[in-house]
Amino acid sequence: MTQAIRFHEVGGPDVLRLENVVTGEPGPGEVRVRHYAVGLNFADIYYRTGLYPVPLPNGMGVEASGVVEAVGDDVADFSPGDRVTYTYTGSPLGAYSTDFVLPARHLIPLPDEISFETAAACTMRGLTAAYLMRRIHHYRDGDTILLHAAAGGVGLIVAQWAKLLGLTVIGTVSTAEKGEIARAHGVDHIVYYRDEDTAARVREITDGAGVQVALDSIGEATYETSLACLARRGLLVCFGASSGPIPAIDPMQLALKGSLFVTRPGLADYIADPGERAELASELFDHIAAGRIHIRINQTYPLADVARAHSELESGMLTGSSILTV
Repeated sequence: MTQAIRFHEVGGPDVLRLENVVTGEPGPGEVRVRHYAVGLNFADIYYRTGLYPVPLPNGMGVEASGVVEAVGDDVADFSPGDRVTYTYTGSPLGAYSTDFVLPARHLIPLPDEISFETAAACTMRGLTAAYLMRRIHHYRDGDTILLHAAAGGVGLIVAQWAKLLGLTVIGTVSTAEKGEIARAHGVDHIVYYRDEDTAARVREITDGAGVQVALDSIGEATYETSLACLARRGLLVCFGASSGPIPAIDPMQLALKGSLFVTRPGLADYIADPGERAELASELFDHIAAGRIHIRINQTYPLADVARAHSELESGMLTGSSILTV
């Protein structure tokens, strides 16, 4: 019998229930994966609260790592016993579980050098960092970027990757503790956004020029500030909205502020092509295996303690990556 976290109504963390369910056998093109670790992502909260609508009742979670237990017809690339990880967006939800049947196309082979815990902590965050660093902009050695939530799971990976590319990183954080963590992972300049004027501080650090790229996962609360930090013809990358969606974009304001660019990318569009996903995953895992990028797992929760995990994730006080253990 499979244990799985499910929700029958949208709402707070208390709507999440641990239930016994029947997984069944994989159908054509599907696999059943025995989970060892599960990724905890802010996007999971969007499903739970109804911001991302899904039919109810439903499972929860879109990222996990483990071992293939069974494969259905028409699955040629994976066999029982293979170590795998996966992340995806949309249906079916269900990674918060002991085992799960899902389409084989979502699976990524997991190298022996990468633990299940590390994989669950970095597959979604790491692939996000990968496209932010390798696909979203042509960075040049010496460029300066602004990184919001620099001590978060994505932020710490991006900061380390940025240093490999020769970039200068300005990171925003809320506390001194987060500042120390961010600095230890490659952030060159710390801005305490609660106590400082972020735009003014960025202009001071860059001698008035601003940054070439601002990476913003916060959304509504930081959108205007991010625009104010950009250099002429700079790029704002809105890749998340933990504070709420960004406001409507006024193209004329972009022109008046320096012919700025704004993009709202989604991970799904950067891993939809199997070849590109494999390339990004390979580069990510190579960096981790070689010790060039370290994955910091700062919070680990048992599957049954998922309500506390969601509450603490929503609090904004967590650092690094968080996982559920199965």
